[in-house]
Amino acid sequence: MDGRLEAPKIRRTRRSHAERTAETQARIKRGVVEAIGELGFHRATAAEISRRAGVSWGAAQHHFGDKEGILIAVLVDSFNRFAERLARIPVEGASLEERVSSFVEAAWDHFGSPDYRCTFEILLNMPSPDWNSRELPLRDATLAAWSGIWDRFFGEAGLSPRNEIAIQYYTISVLSGLAAMKRFEGPGEERRRVELRFLEKTLVAELGREGS
Repeated sequence: MDGRLEAPKIRRTRRSHAERTAETQARIKRGVVEAIGELGFHRATAAEISRRAGVSWGAAQHHFGDKEGILIAVLVDSFNRFAERLARIPVEGASLEERVSSFVEAAWDHFGSPDYRCTFEILLNMPSPDWNSRELPLRDATLAAWSGIWDRFFGEAGLSPRNEIAIQYYTISVLSGLAAMKRFEGPGEERRRVELRFLEKTLVAELGREGS
């Protein structure tokens, strides 16, 4: 041996086309979330999103079609993270109070997050869906998925269909409202915890009324 060292040969693995596509799409969607979170919806331009994602706007359009397509993809990702968070919570054998507490805590982790702040701004600023728009299938799919989540936690409550829909919408309204107030008021977690406990008490009371 002549005493020389040789660097070990590293086997490079080529990423698949699907992996590269997923990575690029994730960067674009993250660019949207960051731009809206820092600058607001109207200043999150195509140029700003492209800059943050490190891709051309043409590449972004190639993956999503247009800006609306990107925004819809961000909404889908946001809801899926919410659903996955709740899916990890065991509910079998838990009391109503325990299920309500777990549900509200996990839901607020989502609604109180920076990602939901972006989602909220998108929902506020996108035009109302009409019968020819791409938002209608998304809205219907989201409501169906939300109902499935709700049934997993509270399906045995025995509420009338009208009251069940009303309490679901009430829950979303409270969580969205607290998320909006968090943005305007800044820090104030203790007061929001009190408000979340009010929500928990309301849900326990309403869901505990069999056949209402």
